Amino acid sequence: MGQVPSIDQGYSPDSSTHLRNPSLAPHHHRYTVNDLNLNSQEPEDIFLNQQQDYTSEIPDECLALIFQSLSSSDRKQCSLVCRRWLVVEGQSRHRLALNATDEVNSHLPAIFSRFDSVMKLALRCDRKSVSINDEALTLISRRCQNLTRLKLRGCREISDEGMSALGKNCESLRKFSCGSCLFGANGMNALLNNCSSLEELSVKRLRSINDVFAAEPIGPGAAASSLKSITLKELYSGQFGPLIIGSKNLKTLKIIRCSGNWDRLLETIAGRRNCLTEIHLERLQVTDIGLMAISKSPDLEIFHLVKVPDCSNEGICAVAENCKLLRKLHIDGWRTNRIGDEGLIAIAKNSVNLVELVLIGVNPSSVSLMAIATNCQKLERLALCGSDTIGDPEISCIAAKCMALKKLCIKGCRLTDSGIESFAFGCPNLVKIKVKKCRGVTSEVADWLRARRVSLAVNLDVDEIEPEAMDVSASDEGAQDDGVEYPSIVSGTVIGGGGNVNAAAAPSTSNGGRSSYKSRFSLFAGRTFVACAFRRLSNGNDSSNDSL
Repeated sequence: MGQVPSIDQGYSPDSSTHLRNPSLAPHHHRYTVNDLNLNSQEPEDIFLNQQQDYTSEIPDECLALIFQSLSSSDRKQCSLVCRRWLVVEGQSRHRLALNATDEVNSHLPAIFSRFDSVMKLALRCDRKSVSINDEALTLISRRCQNLTRLKLRGCREISDEGMSALGKNCESLRKFSCGSCLFGANGMNALLNNCSSLEELSVKRLRSINDVFAAEPIGPGAAASSLKSITLKELYSGQFGPLIIGSKNLKTLKIIRCSGNWDRLLETIAGRRNCLTEIHLERLQVTDIGLMAISKSPDLEIFHLVKVPDCSNEGICAVAENCKLLRKLHIDGWRTNRIGDEGLIAIAKNSVNLVELVLIGVNPSSVSLMAIATNCQKLERLALCGSDTIGDPEISCIAAKCMALKKLCIKGCRLTDSGIESFAFGCPNLVKIKVKKCRGVTSEVADWLRARRVSLAVNLDVDEIEPEAMDVSASDEGAQDDGVEYPSIVSGTVIGGGGNVNAAAAPSTSNGGRSSYKSRFSLFAGRTFVACAFRRLSNGNDSSNDSL
């Protein structure tokens, strides 16, 4: 463009501080504090052969839009061209992620002087390091008063005092997420009492609570009308009960491994008109009483019930019969056999809008599967995992009846090649089928099926048969916890993000040898099986899960 970068050593792209991080996607780099060029002398404009600088005619606003379409590493290179590009690139960077150790404290004024338009910020500290403190958080909150999203991870030196300053200085905050922090109820209340625009709140492992009986309750405060999503993990129901009950317009509620009796709280919520559309319950003390309370949420569309052993067919029937808008249903029965045909038949009769069904550790018979395949004509995504009763007849029924099915995942079932062969002509809209840990299925049938349906992606794993019980719960959320909103954080680095960053993924193809099978089916491992299987289709259909 008629210009070259300054030869100043602090700005040289070949300097020792310019490192490539192999764990990130291509063209994304990690930066140390020095890489941000905060203290170096500004580069001089250098013109080759005195040629005209045509970029000088581009308005700053247009130049900023160009920068936003570039990768993080390309933005860094552009900032080295001249003074103007350095300023425009810094002012147009709205997302920033910092390794929030105490070493960054002295650099914070310079960082936020250059990046003075940050609206989305992630601060993370690993367990072995000392995190930033209240003074640093207060400085950040003063410099970023237009902050709309904030994520805190492992910032153990931040106390109630720092959270209070954050709430007072960042009143426009809309999304807040914290995990493994040490501030207490006073800090949470200070935030909620000041941030009247807060829409999404995620609190995980708040370590300051030692005595659950003496814990101070947390209420919604000024955010009572704005809160739409609450996620709680490894907390205590009595402390956060007032927050859930007082959130008048709450639509999404996710409760994961939290102590206390949740039946009473769910009954309280059901006692008033609510607009809940999504509920996730995992490893909680909940019984059918709680499920009957949930059934009084007429707008419920997404329901996940994961490893809650006290729930049975009675509660599932109540939800199915009263929540007519149900679109996505995940049930992990934990092999307790308390949820079976009776509950599934009720789902089949009442959930005509069902598009996604996941059954893990549940043993349905051909009767209930036939009912689901016959009545749920909109079903597009189906996962059957760890069932002792699903074999070739049941799979053949699905192939014959589920006309709208697009994606099928089968894991740990009594399936053979005969069942797979039924998809040669069944399920005309099927685009992908994944089979794992089914001892009776061979690689030959996968090749046979590919030859007859060229457009069908067949992913088969016959190499890894593990004897231990499967744990395929999809709740520890890479997907739901915190979506890839910021660049990745690497210990000892500071990363500036200019746009959406997607984690690098292994290529997915329908053909290949054993190594390609293992690469593709690494997505199925452990708890991420269902989440990975459905992520692309789910994200394409639902844009509501915009995590911090």
